[in-house]
Amino acid sequence: MSLMRRSFLGRLTTIAALCGALAPAAGAFPTPLAPSCPIFPADNPWNRDVSKLPVATNSAAMIRAIGLNAGLHPDFSNQGGYGIPFNVVPSTQPRLGVRFQYASESDRVGYPIPSRPRIEAGSDRHMLIIDKGRCKLFELFGARKVDGRWRAGSGAVWDLRSNALRPLRWTSADAAGLAIFPGLVRYSDVARGRIDHALRFTAPRTRTAFLYPARHQAGESASTALPPMGLHVRLKASVNISRYGPQSRIILTALKRYGMILADNGSPWYVTGVPNSRWNDDELHALGRITGADFEVVNTGAKPQR
Repeated sequence: MSLMRRSFLGRLTTIAALCGALAPAAGAFPTPLAPSCPIFPADNPWNRDVSKLPVATNSAAMIRAIGLNAGLHPDFSNQGGYGIPFNVVPSTQPRLGVRFQYASESDRVGYPIPSRPRIEAGSDRHMLIIDKGRCKLFELFGARKVDGRWRAGSGAVWDLRSNALRPLRWTSADAAGLAIFPGLVRYSDVARGRIDHALRFTAPRTRTAFLYPARHQAGESASTALPPMGLHVRLKASVNISRYGPQSRIILTALKRYGMILADNGSPWYVTGVPNSRWNDDELHALGRITGADFEVVNTGAKPQR
């Protein structure tokens, strides 16, 4: 082998090693605003392909409880008033104290809140923050600034490179004790042509139980006909999605492969996403033709906990 060729191959090896060192660990596709951070590892439940798993034996009853004839509703749009935005900050962002209503189940640490944070409109007022230097996700529920100090109902911190869960029976910024950001429909995923993670959805009535990876419940009854927090559903493989627009087809394809995880109480089949001016609202509105009858509950092997 010539000296020139050995030198060229050596440079390729060095470049490849450097790229490997800089690349995020395998996981859901990272947000372009924090490209070095995976959205949890590849084997995380949010990133699990559930298309081949069996259907749960009581699937029909739980689908009826959520809403057999209720339509799928994208709870995000090209208008800023719909959806949950997020913030990305450097690791140098100052940490601020937050006073919590549910302090015993909140991570009482400093939160890197920017001077003008994006906060979800409406009563829930979720604030999501990614520290792109440390790959940490900070989430607050009911975030408000009162007399110059931040207050929130609850707060949770997640390491985006880890599968660590909340302590058992602890809430997060979500009723299920789950992270919110990994389950959002994000335009950056749709723009690249693929969503490679499960989505977050709500149901009007839930059981006083939860399934892995959920850690908390906010149910009304122990009836097994009601869905527990953490329930995993998917769009049936038989549903024809060819008639939908390109943005909707990408979402529906993800619902067949990765499904949705029940994360909170709310309207039936509401899927949460990030507002973006490039969403085609007319196209997304057509998702309402998909109803509860088009879904099935997946048996992930998890056992209900109380």
